[in-house]
Amino acid sequence: MLLKLTILPGDGIGAEVTEQAVLVLQAVAEAFGHQLQLERKLIGGAAVAAANDPLPAETIQACLSSSAVLLGAVGSPAFDDYPRHLRPEAGLLRLRRELGAYANLRPAVCFPALVDSSPLRAEVVRGTDILIVRELLGGLYFGEPRSIAGEAGSRVAVNTMAYDEPSIERIARVAFDLAMKRRRKVLSVDKANVLECSRLWREVVTRCSKDYSGVQLSHMYVDSAAMSLVQHPGDFDVVLTENMFGDILSDQAGGVVGSLGLLASASVGGRVGLYEPVHGSAPDIAGKGIANPLGAILSVAMLLRHSFQLGNEAACIENAVNETLNQGFRTADLARGDEKPVSTSAMGYQVVEAIVRSGALKARESI
Repeated sequence: MLLKLTILPGDGIGAEVTEQAVLVLQAVAEAFGHQLQLERKLIGGAAVAAANDPLPAETIQACLSSSAVLLGAVGSPAFDDYPRHLRPEAGLLRLRRELGAYANLRPAVCFPALVDSSPLRAEVVRGTDILIVRELLGGLYFGEPRSIAGEAGSRVAVNTMAYDEPSIERIARVAFDLAMKRRRKVLSVDKANVLECSRLWREVVTRCSKDYSGVQLSHMYVDSAAMSLVQHPGDFDVVLTENMFGDILSDQAGGVVGSLGLLASASVGGRVGLYEPVHGSAPDIAGKGIANPLGAILSVAMLLRHSFQLGNEAACIENAVNETLNQGFRTADLARGDEKPVSTSAMGYQVVEAIVRSGALKARESI
């Protein structure tokens, strides 16, 4: 198969982790006999610096003409005082809208080798396997009107949370469909005791659930869900929520399983899928070679599974990551006690080697 991808390294550690993810992608493509066509483009702060636009037209065109997009991260304190439309994050929000990616999938899995890396007790976190399904094109991040107005000292800031029934229904159906392939449980997270948006959300989700009699639906307020996530993470299966709640809870899930650097994500629903690690650009560690590339690498696994339906190739990457962790390799965010951390590139190299070994094994088995 021809895998035509646009690569957006982005800012900060984005380029470092994306480089390792691409090496892993190349190893898998070679092992399974696929062809790669990769085009690298600018986004975020790097694009502002080069073209005074966080999402240049040529980047949009490249993304829309590819089969999938792999993104590193965007953001830098250097742009904090720029107008909102020129900040790196504005480019990412525009890209999601351009791609029509309304469903963000964020798995949080506790790898057996990393049980002791979680701040929670081993017996609490062991077996955690959560999939957060986050609505991505609505809520406070996109709602209008939005503004800061008035005289200094008495300014007023306004953001608008808005959701319509079709938007809620389409993300709910994504969650229910995915739950059918997992443990058949959906927890819908809202704040229906105080927010009209959440009351509509709960009503529509409940109505949709009637078409999925095999899936158990429950509801929880976001504050209670945040508490339960650290008390009983193993009880969660598919978590369905709106944009901002999902953004917050998925980062919390990263802490539960040991590190935000482990978390991958897929933004799907439109013509072209967008795949990126959950972590940010982490400018404080950029260039030091200590960033964890596993979130980016696991994002490649999601890319292969969701955009190309290459389940075996995706599983190959996931198994290689698991094997690498089982062998004791840890980046700085995962190392505990006397464990010696490895660099970003060294971790990527070990995953590639595990893939190469699995490819050689597959070849021998076919003889």
